[in-house]
Parts: sequence; structure tokens; C-alpha cells
Amino acid sequence: MGDVLVPVEARLRSALGEPDARAAVTFLGTDRIEVLRFIDGDIARYATLGMSAHPMADPTAVLADPLRGPRAELVLSVRAGVADTDQVLRPLAVLAASPQVEGVVVAPGASLDVGEPLWSGAPFSSVLVAESGGLVEDLELDAPLDPVRFLPLLPMTGNEAAWKRVHGAQELEERWLAQGTDLRDPLRRSVRLD
Repeated sequence: MGDVLVPVEARLRSALGEPDARAAVTFLGTDRIEVLRFIDGDIARYATLGMSAHPMADPTAVLADPLRGPRAELVLSVRAGVADTDQVLRPLAVLAASPQVEGVVVAPGASLDVGEPLWSGAPFSSVLVAESGGLVEDLELDAPLDPVRFLPLLPMTGNEAAWKRVHGAQELEERWLAQGTDLRDPLRRSVRLD
């Protein structure tokens, strides 16, 4: 586990700088998940560290492969100082532990829901998983290990999450883009969906 996490943390630091804070959460029956906070001007970026220690396994597989399978970490970017977004540490750790706890494979286009606001006053309880490769480049590991993907999370309001279930992730992302939605605004309203 530690062998994978050392280069993963190095990749996060090379892309985002030095973290100014970190917290760790351990859930019963899982490995420790850390959440690192990076400040870049008025943007706070939260990145998980620990989700990629093991490959995500297909929940229908009889036996999980200990080496092969997708690996990922989660990255959330929000405007700092607008809301108490540091409360997102535990929800992010919950999402990062979901492959170990629930046997889910987190991939682009997926919706993840924590069942409560991501932070006090947040209009979001769920996120859309976006494509990797933008902010933090994928990290190649030695064969036979799959690369680690750094998946951006885009907060969704309840209405957006419901609309996405019907119309799909791409349609929602196009709606956000067409309306110039600031996805880093921690208090933004739902995009118009009519």
C-alpha cells in the first residue's frame, strides 16, 4: 500500500504545491484515507490520499485481483473563504473509502452521494465524477499495476443530480458550460434545467 501512495503524494505535490493541511479518517474494516488541502490563491483544493492503495474491483467478481484494476484519487476545487468548505474532509474520505466499503468502481460520469450537505449550508450532497488528466496528470505505475487517475469532483445540487440520472453526465456538463456555471462556487444555485 505505501509503495503506491508515495508516488501518488509526490504527484499531488508536484501538481498542486505543498499541502497546508491534512486530515486522516479510518473507517471500520478499511485502510486509512487522508485528505490534503492545497490553497492556490482564492481556490481551495482537497485531494484524497489512500483510495489508490488498492485497485477498485468489479462488485460482481467472485475474487478481486490484488494488483490489476482501476486506481484513483479524488480532487475537489472550491472558492476559499466563501463557506466553511473544510467540513468536506469527512464526506470526501467517505467517498474515497466507498470502493473498499461498498465495492463500487468510481469512474468518470458516475454520481456519488453522501446523503447530507458536503459542508454546512452547501446546496450539494452529491458530486459528478469528471474525466482525469486535467489538473493532475494520471500517474503510471510499474506493470502490472493500472495507472492512478486523479478524478475531479463537480458538486451537484439535488435537482442537477436527478436531471443527470435521466439525461446523463455529458448533458449536464454541457448545460453547465452553456450557462457559464461557476462549479467552484461553494454556494451556487442549481443551473436552469428546463
